[in-house]
Amino acid sequence: MLSLRKHVIIVIGSLLISIGTNFFLVPHKILDGGVIGIALIANYVFDLHIGFVIVLCGIPMFIAAWVLNREIFYNSLSGMLISSFMIDLLSPLRREAAQILATNILFSAPIGGALIGIGLGFMLRNDASTGGTDLLAHFLAKYVPLNVGLIILFMDAMIIGVGGILLSGSTFMYSLLTIFAGGVTTGICTHKYSSPRKKIH
Repeated sequence: MLSLRKHVIIVIGSLLISIGTNFFLVPHKILDGGVIGIALIANYVFDLHIGFVIVLCGIPMFIAAWVLNREIFYNSLSGMLISSFMIDLLSPLRREAAQILATNILFSAPIGGALIGIGLGFMLRNDASTGGTDLLAHFLAKYVPLNVGLIILFMDAMIIGVGGILLSGSTFMYSLLTIFAGGVTTGICTHKYSSPRKKIH
């Protein structure tokens, strides 16, 4: 059972993810990596709700988590459901917000990625997650001789590559900016400093 503090953290992180997605990426049809990227492709091509697609994509991963690691299941389920709900909740405000915030695609791509990265990093730092492709990578790393980070990078590259083919080459290029900004901010948020007494030489 998640604590009230963790639920508050998940809501704040989900709000940042929703703002980055709806107000900066969607107006310019930019992609992010992971399950959000898959959901964005589905939205751009088939006009499906982003949050709904995130939940659909998460079902097989959460079934695996339930079987293999219950702790990961509980820490990720609320994050996935709340972030999906927040993304669809704020979607009606896209047009108005984009006219104010996302007037320049070169500005929108990294800002959207940074907001998503901060939201994810904030949750990860507090042992919560949205249960996206990082969850899948966690399981795959047990069976393939690759680092989790490399698996996530490979999956992100595949997702925006497919998006670039379906949408446009410029979508691919700007999406690289988004993923880079998201990776940097997530890394900063999850970086843990060791006190001198705990440092091991």
